Amino acid sequence: VQLQAYGGGLVQAGGSLRLSCAASGSIFSINAMGWYRQAPGKQRELVAAISSGGTTNYADSVKGRFTISRDNAKNTVYLQMNSLKPEDTAVYYCNAEVSTFWDTRDYWGQGTLVTVSS
Repeated sequence: VQLQAYGGGLVQAGGSLRLSCAASGSIFSINAMGWYRQAPGKQRELVAAISSGGTTNYADSVKGRFTISRDNAKNTVYLQMNSLKPEDTAVYYCNAEVSTFWDTRDYWGQGTLVTVSS
């Protein structure tokens, strides 16, 4: 199973970006999917998560600005980021709890860099 994330880049404060992450491989089902981020010198933190049924939760710092969604037919999770702030600058990682015919475990994407300039 592989998770491929893309969509990062450089944007000015107040701008928007949309991240995507597609899972591929011998997938039986995908449970929760989410986005985490890690800024330089800081620990990785949860940004947003979405269950297989569509229930979402967000970090307080992004509520009202970011929206997580998923397309189960495409095994893809999205993160729409609006009103970006310099403090949103980080490497963003997607995560998914994937069930194969052999086991169920977490998988991580390779990370995509988001840089917000002031």
